[in-house]
Amino acid sequence: MFSNLTIEEHFSPSKQIVLYPGDCLDLLRSIPDESLTLVITSPPYNIGKEYEKKLKLESYLDQQAAVIRECVRCLSPKGSICWQVGNYVDDGAIIPLDTALYPIFTGLGLKMRNRIIWHFEHGLHCSRRFSGRYETVIWFTKTDKYIFNLDPVRVPQKYPGKKYFKGPNAGKYSCNPLGKNPGDLWVIPNVKSNHVEKTEHPCQFPVELIERFVLSMTNEGDWVLDPFLGTGTTIIAAIRHMRRGAGAETVPKYVDLARKRIHEEIAGTLRTRPMNKPVYDPEAAGNSLRVPPWAKKQADEAQLRLLEKKGVYSTK
Repeated sequence: MFSNLTIEEHFSPSKQIVLYPGDCLDLLRSIPDESLTLVITSPPYNIGKEYEKKLKLESYLDQQAAVIRECVRCLSPKGSICWQVGNYVDDGAIIPLDTALYPIFTGLGLKMRNRIIWHFEHGLHCSRRFSGRYETVIWFTKTDKYIFNLDPVRVPQKYPGKKYFKGPNAGKYSCNPLGKNPGDLWVIPNVKSNHVEKTEHPCQFPVELIERFVLSMTNEGDWVLDPFLGTGTTIIAAIRHMRRGAGAETVPKYVDLARKRIHEEIAGTLRTRPMNKPVYDPEAAGNSLRVPPWAKKQADEAQLRLLEKKGVYSTK
């Protein structure tokens, strides 16, 4: 089914990869009802990035509602929609976009299953409020009979040797040998500076973040769609795990980047951060930048004082 992969520009249920260079509404209108198993995206946050025109919040939400409405039409009864968002900033005040978008999804009959917090360590430093170090992924389903495969996304147990201490299972291991449920707070590095996946896109998805959704919410051969594709990460995660991937992108340079990265994934040459790789610990790695320069100066001064020649005093 997944031999001789090619990138197409127009949707057909028989295709495997669709990269549409244009408005996502045009792509969505070409997709038959109930064809998609997973819609996952990170839409523009309406904060004035180079690829977006900042709108009044009401206009932005109307624009999002039109896209969400089409996504719901295209979504299978067993499917899921995951919308990853941050905050809209208005004159220094923040408005959490997930709370603003929630009524749109529920108004279309969807049910929220999780509000996932994606935590990362790097980002802009604020001076008049605490620096933002998380974004949210709101997960909705169309019906109660949705796909959810937990085993492929389990993470290592913290205490694999833990045993029941009482009851009928006393003495037996209490942990699932396949690992534990990752929970709804995910610590995954964002794509910044020296991240192996970094391109010129300013807000790029890490592949491992999307892989977790693809593996848990779809089966092989299912369609995964990203209406705001960016540099192609969602399609990469989909085809990596034998799913079909589709997406739309309006910015020509990002379309080119997405096409290049998808071709590299097909060829097996795309460099990505592996799923479940531990977060880098600079102290454990012995990174010298962990030593504050002011602390080093104080340590050097203390050392010099220790080496000073002691004075000789007399009571005579």
